[in-house]
Amino acid sequence: MEGKITPDEKKWVVLCPVYINSEKTIAEGRRICAEKACESPTCAEIGDCCTYLKLNFAVENDKAYPRDFMQRGRVRVCLKKEDGTPCNPAIPSRKQLMLYVAELVPRHPGRTKKQEPTSTTSTGASKSGKGGKKKR
Repeated sequence: MEGKITPDEKKWVVLCPVYINSEKTIAEGRRICAEKACESPTCAEIGDCCTYLKLNFAVENDKAYPRDFMQRGRVRVCLKKEDGTPCNPAIPSRKQLMLYVAELVPRHPGRTKKQEPTSTTSTGASKSGKGGKKKR
């Protein structure tokens, strides 16, 4: 759903990835608490979450968040129908949308799970003692 936005889409709420990025501070643009935010979300992941939540959306790749203009892209999401009723009753507000999307992004199938580093040192051949030079 990329491309030029229609006049109806101008009324949709804007969701920048910075809003739900746990690596950013409030001053840098994060809008939900860091514990509920997710790590480095992308516009594509946010769009897939909107599809999962059965919400209409449009990705704008030519736009950027002013405080972080190097990261391009934002997502416009339709929260309310023409008559003012919510498209998804579980998501009545912009804040709820951010919380739901931040919860869904880490479970996105495109994300690779980071494996914990395994120790490669052998425990049997380790030296005991302080090491270093012996005093005479």
